[in-house]
Amino acid sequence: QVQLVESGGGLVQPGGSLRLSCAASGIIFSSYRMGWYRQAPGKQRELVATISSGGTTNYADSVKGRFTISRDNAKNTVYLQMNTLKAEDTAVYYCNARDNAINYWGQGTLVTVSS
Repeated sequence: QVQLVESGGGLVQPGGSLRLSCAASGIIFSSYRMGWYRQAPGKQRELVATISSGGTTNYADSVKGRFTISRDNAKNTVYLQMNTLKAEDTAVYYCNARDNAINYWGQGTLVTVSS
């Protein structure tokens, strides 16, 4: 059974930082492209960042320079370090694992940026 379990969300003030984690089980983690997506209220889910099995990263323009995605294959975990958070970063953040046509999602973790 495949599981992607996100953690680390919460309430943070503008300008603050959070680190999200996603622990994967039931897959050969090192062979999957891992990603973070987010969905704000009333909006479609959007890409935040991805990291390939080889470590190549890709970011949405809106988070470049503020967010960093990384992975630890020994721990089957992908991280999203979020710095200089803005109100518009408020969303449910979802972990994604993709290998060709195979696609798995976590249940999401809520990030709220507010003073």
